[in-house]
Amino acid sequence: MKTVIGLEIHAQLLTDTKLFCDCSADYFGKEPNTNTCPVCLGMPGTLPVLNERAVEYGVRAALALNCEIPERSKFDRKNYFYPDLPKGYQISQFDEPLAINGHLYVGENKIRIRRVHLEEDAGKLIHQTGNYSSVDLNRVGVPLIEIVTEPDVQTPEEARSFMEKLRQLLRYIEVCSGDMEKGSLRCDANISLSENGELGTKTEVKNMNSFRAVEKALKFEEERQEKLLNKGEKIEQVTLGWNAEKEEARLMRSKEEAHDYRYFPEPDLVPLKIDEEWREEILGQLPELPDEKRDRWATDYDLPEYDIEVLTEDKQIATYFENAVEKYGSPKAVSNWMMSELFRILKLPDAQLEDVSPADFAYLVELANKGEINNNTAKEVLEDAFVNNKSPKQIIEDQGLKRISDVGTLEEKIDEVLSENQDAVQDYKNGNEKVLGFLIGQLMGKTGGKADPNKAREILQNKL
Repeated sequence: MKTVIGLEIHAQLLTDTKLFCDCSADYFGKEPNTNTCPVCLGMPGTLPVLNERAVEYGVRAALALNCEIPERSKFDRKNYFYPDLPKGYQISQFDEPLAINGHLYVGENKIRIRRVHLEEDAGKLIHQTGNYSSVDLNRVGVPLIEIVTEPDVQTPEEARSFMEKLRQLLRYIEVCSGDMEKGSLRCDANISLSENGELGTKTEVKNMNSFRAVEKALKFEEERQEKLLNKGEKIEQVTLGWNAEKEEARLMRSKEEAHDYRYFPEPDLVPLKIDEEWREEILGQLPELPDEKRDRWATDYDLPEYDIEVLTEDKQIATYFENAVEKYGSPKAVSNWMMSELFRILKLPDAQLEDVSPADFAYLVELANKGEINNNTAKEVLEDAFVNNKSPKQIIEDQGLKRISDVGTLEEKIDEVLSENQDAVQDYKNGNEKVLGFLIGQLMGKTGGKADPNKAREILQNKL
């Protein structure tokens, strides 16, 4: 049996205001039902006014997903009655969406994007202890794009990979935070098992609020359907809700078909026109996308694939790396320090990436890489810089941590050590080369451990 999966993803756009009114789109954590107005509540006599920035962000996402942008699209009313939808309909797009025919690669598999369309979000039901629920309408009217794939996803693992890659892409182009735990990125999935090349009856799985949940839920439903088919039973077209605690999908309702929503054109909004000039302007503003960056790094920096994957995962981290390499042109050294020490320090309370500039970070890496400061000291300096908001250079200068590599200074200190340890000198001349370590230790004591060990050993041996 072959698994066939199609995804429907809602991504909340990072606009300041809602899609059709000037209420703040930043509703998370607000007191319930305080972030509303007559427009988003659907009061009689109010009219929607389209948020231009939401359209721009929708087009930006669609272009990043390699979609075609038709010159004309329109809004429609999707009618259904539910407590979290005060108007009794949702303004969405039906037969003329914002974008069509895109794709995103996951490995070698090309996942086709059927459509990307704009719509407003609904509210949120809060199920209380007892036999009732409350409704919070703060989220009503927040702008979303819905991204619908073709049934090209072949495994639950690939569904997870697609979601991870999509989230990375949306974050790179700065149109969505991708915070699944806050509901900013939500995924529903249709799944069926194909027998003898014919598509089976699909079911829909909802309430998957993490990448792990997407994979787990689809594995559960894949196994459930396979067991039923092996027993000769039929799959019913239903909607299932994923229970993350019990790791099982439960029946929510019979599957609703699109025509049940009684779509008709939104009479209060004119059709939307995206002309070629605006499309090209938005396209020109797109940053370098993750796949392009990975390819360029492999050529320009000659980094291992693992380093590239880790450092390009987050756009801010990737930019930090590139700026550091610009200051100190040793990509592998910068990569090693970022993936080990920098990532460790960023887990500390209150440590933020912007606390130490890429230039200061590169300065410290260069000193450590050239042996002008030992690695353990460099690690301590870096942590001190983040914790106490100081520059590494200032810390090194204030504490006199830089290694002594000046030949004249080292020779002066070595002469003192030899003068004070004549017995050890004689032992060395008698063939006891182990005493060299003792003498270097004495030198380190005189210099507070700051003598360059390689240069010190060379000078000491020459003098002996």
